[in-house]
Amino acid sequence: HAGLEQLFRARVIAFLVEARLLPADRARMLRGWVHSGFQVHQSRRIAALRLQSPTLAEWRQAIGPDNLLQKNSPATAVRLAGLIRDRLDTLPRVAWEIVANGSQEAATQTLLAAALFHSALLADFMHDVLLAHHRRLDNTLSRRAWEPFLADCAARDTGVDVWTAATRAKLWQVIVRILVEARYLDAPRTLRLRTPGVHPDLARLLKSLGENKMIDLLELQTLHARA
Repeated sequence: HAGLEQLFRARVIAFLVEARLLPADRARMLRGWVHSGFQVHQSRRIAALRLQSPTLAEWRQAIGPDNLLQKNSPATAVRLAGLIRDRLDTLPRVAWEIVANGSQEAATQTLLAAALFHSALLADFMHDVLLAHHRRLDNTLSRRAWEPFLADCAARDTGVDVWTAATRAKLWQVIVRILVEARYLDAPRTLRLRTPGVHPDLARLLKSLGENKMIDLLELQTLHARA
């Protein structure tokens, strides 16, 4: 059933692109998101590979025949490697060093920052939903907040309206998985909120880039609060 669902989802995305109802860049994002979560361990491997400045041939060799990501399907490996690369490319090389060689906490938080830069959907969810829960001092994340959030997204981007129920459900699962791994939620079943913090290595990096707004978002503070 899972294989048929993935095939159907892929065909729906392809149809929407052909009908010009879904931009190609958004389609690439959806294809990646519905097949993967945060992938910290694999991201460390990709970051280490990127630090070697591989040629295109070396990149393909590592992802394909060498099976760097240890995936059963070559297509899955290529898709996941591309998603991780795109996320990492939102940050400079020094961030790749943190991901490849830093502590688990520092690497995870740096990957979260990269994911937030890469995905407006995730960033909007953090700001519009998670921040609102913290402001209200809620103890748990409400599953009922998901559809109203998507409705707000659709008001800004009509492409959201054509997402299937399966895609919407999968995106919720992926976002929850990311927030659990980043320690903003305790577990997918309970959805209890945790107090966030920014690792010093990541905070220094973001400050050096002038990304105070990202620090605010990671700390779930009101944006523009910093001087």
